[in-house]
Amino acid sequence: MDIRLKNKRGDRMEQYKQEFIEFMVDSQVLKFGEFTLKSGRKSPFFMNAGAYVTGAQLRRLGEYYAKAIHDRYGLDFDVLFGPAYKGIPLCVATTMAISELYGKEIRYCSNRKEMKDHGDTGILLGSKLKDGDKVVIIEDVTTSGKSIEETFPIIRSQADVEIKGLMVSLNRMERGLDSEKSALEEIKEKYGFDANAIVTMEEVVDCLYNKPYKGTVYIDDVLKRSIDAYYEQYGAK
Repeated sequence: MDIRLKNKRGDRMEQYKQEFIEFMVDSQVLKFGEFTLKSGRKSPFFMNAGAYVTGAQLRRLGEYYAKAIHDRYGLDFDVLFGPAYKGIPLCVATTMAISELYGKEIRYCSNRKEMKDHGDTGILLGSKLKDGDKVVIIEDVTTSGKSIEETFPIIRSQADVEIKGLMVSLNRMERGLDSEKSALEEIKEKYGFDANAIVTMEEVVDCLYNKPYKGTVYIDDVLKRSIDAYYEQYGAK
């Protein structure tokens, strides 16, 4: 059964987005219930990218990121940067997927949490950054933008590069701790580069609300009311 929905522009949800939502559910990365976030907010949903643990999961995850990056930023960039630590496997898997899907060789780069002073010295893993490089940053999810606050000066200190944008897996669509805007919108304004997600929480709800997936309705009327109430309180304006 084709359960793809039309978005606000009247277009059908891209097939890979629907598949990615189902993949998050299958991998138990996206869960529903009641969760207390680091911010102290009580959320009816939670995403944990650390639950991607197998080779098959990482291969598929890299493919979804590659398709989303291709859609949003094209292939005119040189380096994919994944901030330590969760960004490292995302970065490696996605550079491999870009090579396999599109035949484009993108270099991968990540940072270390501590500077290394012997062997492969420096703060970076993988490729070094060079003046003129075009860079896309990849992360799992951004709630407050704090990780970019740490990552941005590291990248800028290494070379004179152009940051084309950021790609995360899920846009939670909630406001930051210090403004009415979402973390992705705050990043766009503060750093001057684009910020996008493979899917938004709105698309997740469209895909799963009162629609059985493998015999289970993950978002029923009760949970939908909890999600609506959460966004009434914390949704980005």
